[in-house]
Amino acid sequence: MPKSPPRARQTLRNPRQDSMMQCSTPAERLYDSLRNAPGRWMLLLVAVPFLLRLWFVGTVQLGLVQDEAQYWDWTRQLQLTYYSKGPLIAWIIKACTSVLGDTELGVRMGSLLGMAAFPMLVWWLVGRVWRQPAMAVLAVFVITVSPLFQALGILMTTDNPFVLCWMLSMLALYAASSPDDAGKDRGLWPFALLALAYGVGILAKYTMLGLAGLAVVHGLLLQRRNALPPRYWPRLFLALALGACLGFLPTLIWNMQNGFVGYKHVLHLIGVSGQGAKTLFRLSRVPEYAGAQFGFALPWWFWLMLVAGWRAGRIAWRGVTASGQGGLDFRQSTLLAVFFWPMTLFFLAWSFHTKVLANWNTVSFVAGALLCAAELDRLLRSGLSARGWFWLKAGAYASVGLMLFLHLHQLLPIPPGLNPAHRLKGWEDLGRHMRSVADTRFADPQRVFFMSDVYDITAELAFYVPGQPRAYCLWWDGRRMNQYDLWGGPKDKEGWDAILVLRGDSPGVPPVATEMFAAVAGPYRYVASYRGQPVRPFYYYLCMGYKGFWPRRDTGAY
Repeated sequence: MPKSPPRARQTLRNPRQDSMMQCSTPAERLYDSLRNAPGRWMLLLVAVPFLLRLWFVGTVQLGLVQDEAQYWDWTRQLQLTYYSKGPLIAWIIKACTSVLGDTELGVRMGSLLGMAAFPMLVWWLVGRVWRQPAMAVLAVFVITVSPLFQALGILMTTDNPFVLCWMLSMLALYAASSPDDAGKDRGLWPFALLALAYGVGILAKYTMLGLAGLAVVHGLLLQRRNALPPRYWPRLFLALALGACLGFLPTLIWNMQNGFVGYKHVLHLIGVSGQGAKTLFRLSRVPEYAGAQFGFALPWWFWLMLVAGWRAGRIAWRGVTASGQGGLDFRQSTLLAVFFWPMTLFFLAWSFHTKVLANWNTVSFVAGALLCAAELDRLLRSGLSARGWFWLKAGAYASVGLMLFLHLHQLLPIPPGLNPAHRLKGWEDLGRHMRSVADTRFADPQRVFFMSDVYDITAELAFYVPGQPRAYCLWWDGRRMNQYDLWGGPKDKEGWDAILVLRGDSPGVPPVATEMFAAVAGPYRYVASYRGQPVRPFYYYLCMGYKGFWPRRDTGAY
């Protein structure tokens, strides 16, 4: 009998492999990978940047900037709040330095951990609650490569815990206003989480108070479409009230004890009172502010935020989700539109009145990153042309390249004059030199204290002078008040000597110094250096025989 032809070997096919084979374009293959293997991408996007930032901080690529040094100095006198900021930043730094010591790594560990936790919250909301893993990975990518969030992952500032609380509040608000998978009310836990996140956020930054207004607008938009669960409003207002008590009460008590100087400072800073309130409209500040916003997110990602934000706003108002599979639905669009547009437009409008610091609008980029991811998700799903794929790759590669450059630029032969971070360096060298001056120019180096006339130099001296002695801030020229002024001068150092350190552009001795000390010598000029390169000049004076008089010039400048 003739032999039958050999039977074809049957092999088991992997559905994921079939899906990959069906993807004919690079964009489709990328999207399939994001959708089917989000865990690998999340591990890459969270672990690698964390290790990169840990290396950057651990190898002392950038010393503490002035505000970081001041927040660290606050930890030596823990309070209910502080003159210019809430107490949370000091509490976090204190917890970390209690474990890692009063080092740069100890001060910044909170920022490293916070920016590792932030993308996990994004994943929780978008990947788990919204069931859109590809969009979640894209959002984490945008966060990872944005200069704003890169800085928050290194510098220990109030914005780091602030964005964590803001993101957690968004997650809680969405859960509180939407049913679970079975269509049932989620109960009280989202409102409890909202109260906690809202209260802790106020302890980080007063801007968190604005979340209450956004929560109300969000609820009203959902109510227009009968999309709210029962008993939503009383639960929401109770959660916001409890959160406000948790976060605002400590600051209120402290301000009542200190003449409400913290609130006066905020009102002066935002141009509601003081000199800034006298001019209602000006254009000079707007270009600087607008340019900073583009730089924070990078222009190409910021453009996608605006495009997706416009689309989300239309869906939120009309109450109808755009046709097609995937993308943001009505509830998701409403949440992101409400948490992006009001903050973005408010601070832009306010910049026409007074100087708006670039980081005031930080939290709008939380929703902005998710909007950008939604637009990227839509583009990848809809099928990009060859030109579109080219520009998308170019933006991604440029973003990653910039991220690596910001972390590794110290290894490159960049001239100091072209290094924008160079002016932030040299504090460690200044601290060592001032200690050397104290040891060699005074009869008893143990009876020498350090001071300046501005808070930034004062804080850096406190951290970088060996032994980390307490430093004092001299209030003599009508400058704006700061936390050091509330603490006052040395209480038990009459007869001691001191070193007064001033900026390089102010060599004149403060007239009040001759009233405070028996003799004053100087000025002496010193140029601080970093890795053998000159960075910035300072002037210092040798002050002998402290008389016990510490001036207080309350000029009303907050």
